[in-house]
Amino acid sequence: MTSTPLTPNAIEPKPGQPGKPWYRLSLTTWIMIGLVVGGFVGWVRPDWGNKVFFLRDIFLNLIRSIIAPLVFSTLVVGIAGGGDLKQVGRMGAKALLYFEIVTTIALFIGLGVVNLTKPGVGVRLVAPSLETVQKIGENHPKTIVETLVHIFPASIVDAMVRGDVLQIVAFAVLFALAVAAIGEKGKPILRAMDSLSQIMFRFTSYVMMFAPIGVGAAMAHTIATQGLGVLVNLGKLIGSLYIALIVFILFVLGPVAVLARVPIRKFLKAVREPATIAFATTSSESALPKAMEAMERLGVPPRIVGFVMPTGYSFNLDGTSLYLTIASVFVAQAAEATTGYHMDFGRQLLMMLTLMVTSKGIAAVPRASLVILLATLGTFLPGGLGPIGVAVIFGVDELMDMGRTCVNVIGNCLATVVVARWEGEFDDDRARIFGTPEEARLDLAEGEPAFVRSVELGD
Repeated sequence: MTSTPLTPNAIEPKPGQPGKPWYRLSLTTWIMIGLVVGGFVGWVRPDWGNKVFFLRDIFLNLIRSIIAPLVFSTLVVGIAGGGDLKQVGRMGAKALLYFEIVTTIALFIGLGVVNLTKPGVGVRLVAPSLETVQKIGENHPKTIVETLVHIFPASIVDAMVRGDVLQIVAFAVLFALAVAAIGEKGKPILRAMDSLSQIMFRFTSYVMMFAPIGVGAAMAHTIATQGLGVLVNLGKLIGSLYIALIVFILFVLGPVAVLARVPIRKFLKAVREPATIAFATTSSESALPKAMEAMERLGVPPRIVGFVMPTGYSFNLDGTSLYLTIASVFVAQAAEATTGYHMDFGRQLLMMLTLMVTSKGIAAVPRASLVILLATLGTFLPGGLGPIGVAVIFGVDELMDMGRTCVNVIGNCLATVVVARWEGEFDDDRARIFGTPEEARLDLAEGEPAFVRSVELGD
């Protein structure tokens, strides 16, 4: 989206503006309705819940088709427009420093909560079918060197086909610097990328109209396959994770938002849709296009959104960091109940430090968090207890995945605002009118169609 100075004429309310009709609900409301209806269908008629799962896959496929062109075009426009290599490097260093501090705090919170609630005490590790876990174990978390090598793609086309966001970001940054370096000859490419980014944001708006159906189908399938009874069996583990996630949001992300002078009410309004989508679909990438659009509308420059948010999907997984700590110590506690093997706090701390390193390559493998968990437990637990523990967790993993994915998205959205504020480029005027009819009229004044957003604003 282009940025235009906010003038009184651009945002002046129209006299006699009619109120929002009761039947024109916001997208967030429709998504929540979809969640409730889907959950009810999955509970009452599990067979229906499984049959409508294809609707969730359609929604995710549409979202995945957006990510590569959106991330690429947004980054090229943002960086090539300025063309300042030092600025890009400074922004990257600040983002990585922030990522490391916040994820480390998340690991400590997870360690504290799991030792306080002790969800694994009394749980016996009985070997179920390990076929699924063995398939997960065929992958391995990437080492630091492997992660660094992986960042740079041999083929950008292949990276886009696979949806490898980190590789797309690396190529886009170098491509943007090259476009900026050749001056006038690069202007046609820059204009084309600007048009492409605006088209992809508009395409995102169209796809989001299908979101209530997609998330409803996802919730129906989750309830149909997991059932409510699973909450009883491992409810303490699930509860421990959600307690840790709430503590992290309130006592880490909250103070960070205050210190960075983030407009909290507007920020919450901006993240509610992508966070809800992530919660229902258990997929961070399903929320990425909407989250990027929302952060730009909130006042974060496109180049910061385009760089920080996709990079955070590999280096700033706050919810996943909490989950890994709680899940690994849960298995260690259950192992003690089963075999008498005791893991003291010092060894738990060493395991957490290992997770700090191995989790950085987490986005590069399928079923990534379980791959990291399996590899770590294999190092710290004896006698094949790691795979058995992962198999026990696997039954409720999707319910925990919902919460941790939601927090991942919220954390990455906040990171973009923090870095923008740190760089002195956050647009407070833009944030002030976020989600109001004035914002829709401003977009109209800038030459961007506002009809999709007017559905939410009642304009």
